[in-house]
Amino acid sequence: MSNLKALKRENISSGSNTKLRAKGMIPAILYGGDNPNQNISVSKKDIANIIYSETFLSKVLELDLDGKKEKVIPRDVAFHVISEEPIHIDFMRIVSGKKIILEIPVKFINHSDSPGLKRGGVLNIVRRKVELKCPAENIPDEIVVDLTGTDIGTSIKISSVKLPDSVFPTITDRDFVVATVAAPTVIKEPEKPAEGTGAEGAEGEAAAEGAEAATAKDVETPKKDEKAKDGATEKKPEDKKPAEKKPAEKK
Repeated sequence: MSNLKALKRENISSGSNTKLRAKGMIPAILYGGDNPNQNISVSKKDIANIIYSETFLSKVLELDLDGKKEKVIPRDVAFHVISEEPIHIDFMRIVSGKKIILEIPVKFINHSDSPGLKRGGVLNIVRRKVELKCPAENIPDEIVVDLTGTDIGTSIKISSVKLPDSVFPTITDRDFVVATVAAPTVIKEPEKPAEGTGAEGAEGEAAAEGAEAATAKDVETPKKDEKAKDGATEKKPEDKKPAEKKPAEKK
């Protein structure tokens, strides 16, 4: 559990808050329980290592205010829209015996012991956080899911996840899925063209087809009229028979 020192904040004007931020402090409010709400401020340096973590809004802190320590939990953080620096935090007092509804982050362990993941399967995370109803004195930092023995096609449901004592999911009407081990997605590469084909081969084929077409055109059978014309021009003269010799007349 992290310890966090806080200071009372009497002036709550925007100008006063701006001055606090310039000094490295974050304006905050403490509420809940039987005590009245209290305006406070905390050091940005003291909280910088946890404020950006996924577990911050479910992490139990021990707040030291004027020497009085009490357990609190962050419920909301406001960030500057441009610098993304924290500019305000809401802390809620933890009252023993009460139950709190929180979103707890899910952590997956033993990836190397999953047969499905070893064979190329993919861990498909359905829920990165699960809303739980927890006793104020028993708030888990995270939900641990053990992947040992999971194979392709396995659905990890909330019923198979070990939760701390007296901690229950707020969804009670169904056994919802937290994650699955899915089959790998294989992308088939396009087949490479055989050697000698491709752009150059296509051009060669086109050229060959063009040459064949030109040859066919050159030896094209002449049309009927052209045949007749050629026949008239090229007709050979008929062979003349030699003149028969008449017998000589007798005198």
